[in-house]
Amino acid sequence: MKYLIRKPDTFMNTLNEEINSILRRSFDSVFPEYVLEKETKGLTIPVDIKEFDNEYKVRVEVPGVKKENIDIELNKSYMTITAKKEEEKEEKTKKYHKTEFAYGNYSRTIYFPSEINVSASEAHLDNGILCLHLPKLKTQEEETKKLEVK
Repeated sequence: MKYLIRKPDTFMNTLNEEINSILRRSFDSVFPEYVLEKETKGLTIPVDIKEFDNEYKVRVEVPGVKKENIDIELNKSYMTITAKKEEEKEEKTKKYHKTEFAYGNYSRTIYFPSEINVSASEAHLDNGILCLHLPKLKTQEEETKKLEVK
């Protein structure tokens, strides 16, 4: 009788891939960002998203990207950031020993549970970090009134 021996790291990787596959199939309609992740694998933009009572603060890593090559489309319920990182072409002859830099178009769509005040939103770029301040749209509290019975 032969036993199937699996190394722990191989088994865990296989298990992790299977769980990811199940989650993607289950949540594609709820979290459309999973679909985007598949299409732009390797060229996604890392983000930090913090929610406060009155606003969202989003930090986006875009090292080596000029501000002219960043496009932000902001809607009251979502935001799409597109960035283009271009390779410098000053060298006449190149001989790489190793390159790990990624060049091309990056894109990321973020959905917000509360509506955004688009006109009051701001963005600035500082040392390769795009910082966005996105105030929430103020919702009018329901007015309550005591009715007198006549």
